Amino acid sequence: MLSISLGPLALPTGPLVLALALTGAGALAAFLSRRVVAADAATATARADRASAAVWGAGLAALVAARLAHLALNAPTYAGTPWAVLDLRDGGWHAGAGVAGGVAWLAWRAWRGDPALRRPLATAAAIGLIAWGAVGWGLGRLQDDAGARLAAIEVRHAVDGRLLTLDAAREGRPAVVNLWASWCGPCRVEMPVLADAARREPRVAFLFVNQGEGAAAVQAYLARERLALAEVWLDPRSAAGPAVGSSGLPTTVFVGADGRIVDAHFGILNAAALQARLARLR
Repeated sequence: MLSISLGPLALPTGPLVLALALTGAGALAAFLSRRVVAADAATATARADRASAAVWGAGLAALVAARLAHLALNAPTYAGTPWAVLDLRDGGWHAGAGVAGGVAWLAWRAWRGDPALRRPLATAAAIGLIAWGAVGWGLGRLQDDAGARLAAIEVRHAVDGRLLTLDAAREGRPAVVNLWASWCGPCRVEMPVLADAARREPRVAFLFVNQGEGAAAVQAYLARERLALAEVWLDPRSAAGPAVGSSGLPTTVFVGADGRIVDAHFGILNAAALQARLARLR
């Protein structure tokens, strides 16, 4: 599942899961720290506040470490557009580095501060990591099933009217499947980036799958924006989004030559983030 609908809004699941894990771990750390023998209620409250703040500080340290590790591993792709390092919407994070950074920061805080907080912080951190990992694992299993659902969806070519499944449309090639609509502002922002990449990557199928619009509206938009795209397909029932667990646009799915989903992203992709994912796809 890539996004969750809250009324008219679609929010990415990754940040939501992380926020819930931190909230739960912070509350647990505060609760456990109150059970430590204290001289008075004020001391217990102060300890609880410090424990909760330590967990949230660890979360911030984890995000910084995860981002820096991703940027270091993909430095060449960000060199041409250095301002993209600040675009946190691109989903560029290294989970392993984030976990290591958060644990290291929390351990430093626990051992240099109040000894009474060490066990509550360790317990809360362990349970929070287990919960976060379990939910991530579950979402990953759902993504495995999403590959088969996405492959079976029938789409119609916007120009010649051919009706094919998405699996047949990619013709055995690794593919970037972009779900978009002309009314979607973020879709319009990222479309030129995807179009440029499609011209540079002839061995990768870039399938631009419009969600819910007719051929005339799609062709009029592409002509107005002067976008020459060869692989524009229509999904009149907007079935592709639910198939991959996304309730919003734009959504971009990276499919390997074997038909399995390699990566998926809800939201805008900048050029650097796209190149990083294409390197993994290749």
